[in-house]
Amino acid sequence: MLKKIDIQEMSLNDLEKIKDILISDFDDFWNYNILKEELESPNSKYIIAKTNDSEIIGFTGIKVLVDNADIMNIVVKKSWRNQGVGNLLLNNLISICKDLNLLSLSLEVNEDNLPAIHLYEKVGFKQVGLRKNYYQDKNGIVMSYKIMT
Repeated sequence: MLKKIDIQEMSLNDLEKIKDILISDFDDFWNYNILKEELESPNSKYIIAKTNDSEIIGFTGIKVLVDNADIMNIVVKKSWRNQGVGNLLLNNLISICKDLNLLSLSLEVNEDNLPAIHLYEKVGFKQVGLRKNYYQDKNGIVMSYKIMT
């Protein structure tokens, strides 16, 4: 049975709580300093998924550019993957974008990250481009989602 999961805005205090387990429990996606800069940026919006016992199990963020946003990351704690947390975070991001009256949401995803690609497609993202060698020796698939307001 899945614990109750709350979604809330991510704070610098939340980042401090997961600082020491970012790489081991979440992945080597971005380092602490880059994520801290993102949280401090006025154009960024980040949210966390938290269990009812206050364990941070995932986070995601966007960078708003005029009337569009780019998903910067969706990260779920390794022990919580394949339990719907990524889907919950993504749907909450889409709601935030609707509240901000944005027109579209886009992202790049590693061509080998099939679970993420399937998640994005399930929600309604469409492939709109390809960035050669975006992830070192792997291509990045550019996907976009039209926001209906």
